[in-house]
Amino acid sequence: MEAKKSAAGFSLLELTIAVVIVGIITSIAYPSYQNHMTSARRTDAQSVLMEAAQFMERFYTENNRYDQDTGGTAVALPAELTEAPRDAGTKAYDITVQASAASTFTLRATPKNMQAGDGFIEITNTFAKAWDRNNSGAITAGENSWAD
Repeated sequence: MEAKKSAAGFSLLELTIAVVIVGIITSIAYPSYQNHMTSARRTDAQSVLMEAAQFMERFYTENNRYDQDTGGTAVALPAELTEAPRDAGTKAYDITVQASAASTFTLRATPKNMQAGDGFIEITNTFAKAWDRNNSGAITAGENSWAD
């Protein structure tokens, strides 16, 4: 008696089911991944803001004021503290001295590129932190922290 050969490969129905399952998993996983990446870029900007605030404190120690040095030159952040992330790649935030006076400063991280629409992040000379979570263009009630 001769043995029958079985057909090798997948049927169209099996392939269709596999594609549908992959599609469902992808539709759930991709938004979660995007949210994670947005949060990671925001955290990186917060880190650069903290470094910039430390720079401002050193500047104050040397000049006894935040807004200008003893020669009258306005304060400016070092180039490595003007964008986030600091490593190579597409920059997601611009870091600027939003306001400075002799005894106060506010630093701001403004989102750009893939981070646009996430709302700006700020830190002040008292290390008060704020995040424009709703992207309204202003810090409102409940936005006085960096917490998600």
